[in-house]
Amino acid sequence: MKFTALSLSGAFLIEPERHEDERGFFARMWCQREFEAHGLTARLVQCSISCSWRKETLRGMHYQLPPFAEDKLVRVTHGCIYDVIVDLRPDSATFLRWLGFELTQENRLALYVPNGFAHGFQTLIDGTEVFYQMSEFYAPGHARGIRWDDPLIGAVWPEPITVIAERDRTYPDIRLDDLDAFRIDAEAHE
Repeated sequence: MKFTALSLSGAFLIEPERHEDERGFFARMWCQREFEAHGLTARLVQCSISCSWRKETLRGMHYQLPPFAEDKLVRVTHGCIYDVIVDLRPDSATFLRWLGFELTQENRLALYVPNGFAHGFQTLIDGTEVFYQMSEFYAPGHARGIRWDDPLIGAVWPEPITVIAERDRTYPDIRLDDLDAFRIDAEAHE
């Protein structure tokens, strides 16, 4: 696997190394040792799939507070998304900055989203399926979100938003006191 560090500290784009022959190709998509060698969380406790029927569906921007903050590995198994991450770690040099990437079934890229980041995506074609691997179990009491169009972030989406859950559409503006939990958790682990 090829690991490309991104400008948001701790986030990586991961490209499988393909071994091709007349049958097609084979590629490793996960390796605990390789993740650990790059300083990434290699503990996976849950995998999930989301399927969006329509193009221009937006899911996100979600995160979990400590002690259930989760690292995610996100890839598209069918279709195409524009995937957005936002650094919500108050002590980070890239606090409140965002990045977006196109993940497709063709490019087979995976996005490593560190804990302390909000994550969401917009589907770019109908019938898109996304596969997630997470380092923590889902904890509903610690689940939070920021609005996809929060003015403090200013993320730019490639298409109009035509399908979005009420919860995702109505998240309040970012509450910085909520994000202090990421600072407190980091201090507890020093």
